[in-house]
Amino acid sequence: MTARFADVARRAARAAALVLGWRPADFWAATPAELLTCLGQDAADAPADAGLLARMMEQFPDAERSRG
Repeated sequence: MTARFADVARRAARAAALVLGWRPADFWAATPAELLTCLGQDAADAPADAGLLARMMEQFPDAERSRG
């Protein structure tokens, strides 16, 4: 099940306010990559979404699956 944008934005805004002391305008002016960097995370550490997983599966097919 995927999270709704509003739910994710609410959690991210809460983290930005509590951890970074950002006001709403600061949060909405930042990019997701900037927020992750300020929180000490790298955007590359974010979990793969369905689109990325599908592209990876196409680029690197399993040997078993490609035989069938």
